[in-house]
Amino acid sequence: MRNSIAAYVLLACVITGVTAAADECPPGALGVSRTIAVDASEHTRVGSMQYSESLPLNDHEVVLTFDDGPLPPYTTRILETLASECVKATFFMVGRMVRGYPSLVRRVYNEGHTIANHSQTHPFTFNRMSVDQAAREIEEGDASLRSALGDPKAISPFFRIPGLLRQNSVEQYLAAHDYMTWSVDFLADDWTHINNKEVARRAVSRIEARGKGILLLHDIQPATALALPEILRELKARGFKIVHVVPATPDRPKTVTEPEQWAARRSPEQQVWPRTLVVGAENPPAVLTAPSPENFGIEHFGEPVIRVALAQTFERHVVREGDAPLPPVAQWPRVASYTVPADVSVLPVPGALNFKYSRPFRLGKPERSRIANHKGGANPAAGVKDQNATGTTTSPSGSGPRPPRAVGHQLTVIRPPLALWPVWR
Repeated sequence: MRNSIAAYVLLACVITGVTAAADECPPGALGVSRTIAVDASEHTRVGSMQYSESLPLNDHEVVLTFDDGPLPPYTTRILETLASECVKATFFMVGRMVRGYPSLVRRVYNEGHTIANHSQTHPFTFNRMSVDQAAREIEEGDASLRSALGDPKAISPFFRIPGLLRQNSVEQYLAAHDYMTWSVDFLADDWTHINNKEVARRAVSRIEARGKGILLLHDIQPATALALPEILRELKARGFKIVHVVPATPDRPKTVTEPEQWAARRSPEQQVWPRTLVVGAENPPAVLTAPSPENFGIEHFGEPVIRVALAQTFERHVVREGDAPLPPVAQWPRVASYTVPADVSVLPVPGALNFKYSRPFRLGKPERSRIANHKGGANPAAGVKDQNATGTTTSPSGSGPRPPRAVGHQLTVIRPPLALWPVWR
């Protein structure tokens, strides 16, 4: 009997030791440098790509986020990669995917990651739908997560708008219901069907250029699952740290921060022309002086006989009674000669990219499509594609071209032209 008890105790010790060893991070793992708890009611919008605030991160700190899942085997592969480096992330899940794979949702939560809402069906119309429609998507997505996890406290009050297609009314609804709306600081373009090496290259190069922030990835993409080990390896080699973000609760108070830590600072490549550079002056003196009465043609106060004479220019002169008339003033503009040093820096001519044009456009009214004659069984009532307009289709009623369908970050894929030169006929 004693031998049996000793054997059970020994077996229990062995199993406990194996479990503890499995929970420990392997040597040299990237790990999580720190966990920050945020109050969603205090900071309702984060992500410098769209908002004036981002998470209060230090230099060389990165928050990993994954959208659109869960979807096996890609989410499973990503979880295994994160576990191998002891890294935690935030997963913004779509409700219909949650209902399809509830066990995978529970695994993401049980492995210590943050669960967040990404709407119920992931529509690309959040920027033009009504508040009631958006509320239905938001609340149904939350209900799907609650049904899979069984505990409302397991769901964070974080929400990311599908396609980042924001509008103020929807963000106001989210803030009123204690949601924190998440945008991003940098992208990896992994939804554009590029290979895993290019996904890793873009992610690491953009992280290094900005220095800190929120990275957007998608756990439904096979290239992302293949690129994640390389991304984590490069971040570790370049001295970056991973930060895990969780919601503040009564048992877990918010992380103490300063207001300036939340301010999103634009990177140099995001600035608009012209760019100014002040060299050798920490506090440059003020250039403009306060206006004096002389600037308005008044030189003395209290004299009863003052007459203001307005010349043909913008200058004003004071003439008193009995004074000689003023000499004629040269009309504006006056020719002036300026000497420019040879080593002066000249501002460059601004390019089209400085004005943030999203696509080429044509001036003038779009031409109406010519409807083909009703010959050979053609349907004259059918809408005809306008060859001169871009992305518009003429309606059969003649009411003008319909506006192009708004697309988000998951649909803006640049495709090469299908026709290649020369074309032999």
